[in-house]
Amino acid sequence: SSPDRLNANGIEGADRETVEQYQVEARFLRALAYWHSLDMFGNVAVVTEITAGFPEQSSPAEILDFIESELNELESLMVKPQQNEYGRADQAALWMLQAKLYLNSEAQNGTPRYTDAITALKKVIGAGYTLEPVYQDLFLTTNNTSNEIIFALNSDGKNSQNWGCTTFLVNGSIGGDMVAADYGVTGGWAGMRTTKNLVEQFPDDTGDIDSRVLFFTEGQSLEINDIGTFTDGYAVPKFKNISPDGQPGSDVTHSDTDFPMFRLADAYLMYAEAILRGGTGGDMGEAVGYINDLRERAYGNDSGNVAMDEVDLPFILDERSRELYWEAHRRVDLIRFNQYTENGIWPWKGNVKEGMTTEKFRDIFPIPASDLLANPSLEQNDGY
Repeated sequence: SSPDRLNANGIEGADRETVEQYQVEARFLRALAYWHSLDMFGNVAVVTEITAGFPEQSSPAEILDFIESELNELESLMVKPQQNEYGRADQAALWMLQAKLYLNSEAQNGTPRYTDAITALKKVIGAGYTLEPVYQDLFLTTNNTSNEIIFALNSDGKNSQNWGCTTFLVNGSIGGDMVAADYGVTGGWAGMRTTKNLVEQFPDDTGDIDSRVLFFTEGQSLEINDIGTFTDGYAVPKFKNISPDGQPGSDVTHSDTDFPMFRLADAYLMYAEAILRGGTGGDMGEAVGYINDLRERAYGNDSGNVAMDEVDLPFILDERSRELYWEAHRRVDLIRFNQYTENGIWPWKGNVKEGMTTEKFRDIFPIPASDLLANPSLEQNDGY
C-alpha cells in the first residue's frame, strides 16, 4: 500500500504530507484521464496496479463507477477551492469533473444523473469564482490571474516548451493575410479555420456586437470549397500569445497562454442544462440569470438578455457553442444532444462538402492499432 511504501522509504513529517497530497492530486488526474478515455474510446482497461498480465477492457458502466468512486473518496482530501498552487487541482476541479461525469452519464451509459450534476455544480458556483470582465482576456497570456478559470493546463513559452496546448491553438490559427506579430508569434501554420455553422451562431440582427466573435475574415471566404486552402473558411484566433495591452509572451513561438479546461461560464451553462433535462435541486430562474450574466459580458449591456421561455435545450447547445468554441467541448456536447453522428449536419461532415449524417458507432473512436498489438486482450470497438 502507499503508506507502506512511504514507511519503507522513511518519508515522514512535512515531506510525507506533501507526498500524500501529490498522491491525491495524481489520482484525480488519473480519474480525469479515464473520463477523457471513456469519452473518446468508450471501452478501455481500468488499471490501478502494475501487473504482468494483459489488462482486460472495462465497460462504460465500470469506467464510470471507477471514476465516481475515486472522486467521492478524494473529495474531502483535495485542497479547498482556490487554495492550491495555480495549475494544480483542488476541490472545485473535482466538482467540475463530477458534474461532467453526471451530465454525460445518460449519453455514455444510458443512466440519467442530472440531479447529481446539479449538486456538484452548485458546489462549484458557490466556491467564490467570478466571471472575467472581458471575454478575450480569458485567452491571453495573463489569464493565469483570472478568477473565472477553475482548472487550467499551464503554458510557459520559456519553461514548458512543446508543440501542443495553446502553442498549437495560436500558431495553427494564423495564415493568409494575418500578421503573426499581432498574435505574439513570428509565423503561423495556416491550419485551422471554422465552417460557417459556427459563424452563423452569432446573428447580428440586434445591431449589437457580441464580443465573443473573434474571427478573422479579411481575405477569408465563409464557404470552404477546399479544406486544404487556408483562406477557405474564417480563421479563429481566439487564443493569442499577447497580453491585454498587446505585449508578446516570453517566447515568440511557444505560447504563455494557459488553456482553461474548466471555467465558471461552463458551470453556468451546465447548471441550466441539467435542470432542463429534469434534474432536481436547481432554480431555473437563477440559471437564466447566470446565462444573462454571460450575455451581458458578451454584449456589454443587457440587449442580448434572454427570458426564461427562450431558454430550452436547443438554445443551450447553441449558447455553449458561442461561449465555449475552440475549448474542446463541442464533440461531447453534440454526442450528448444526439447531433454528432446520426442527426446533425455541418459542412464537410462525413468528408462531404455539404455534410452528411454518419453511423452511430462513430460517436467513439477506434482503439489505436498500436494498443491492440500491445494488448491482445483488447477488442476493437464495434464498426471499426
